[in-house]
Amino acid sequence: MKTPDTRSEPCPQGYAIFLFDSTQGALKAERALLRAGFSIKLIPTPREISSDCGTALRCDWSDSEAVQAALHLANASFASVHHIEERA
Repeated sequence: MKTPDTRSEPCPQGYAIFLFDSTQGALKAERALLRAGFSIKLIPTPREISSDCGTALRCDWSDSEAVQAALHLANASFASVHHIEERA
């Protein structure tokens, strides 16, 4: 009988990039997250991800679930979230 592998998956490193339908949405999210104490940054939307709204929000990948929850509580909607590997 095969023993199940109980090792945990390695925690992914890198950044979460949140995309928004408008610049106004990105600014609302930034205000809410800064008030909540998150370390975030507004950045130009990477073209390899989308050609829509020109403003995106970046945070550490390890904070992405908490950021999503905070955005939900602040009624600040986002279009999608993407994982970007940290470059060595």
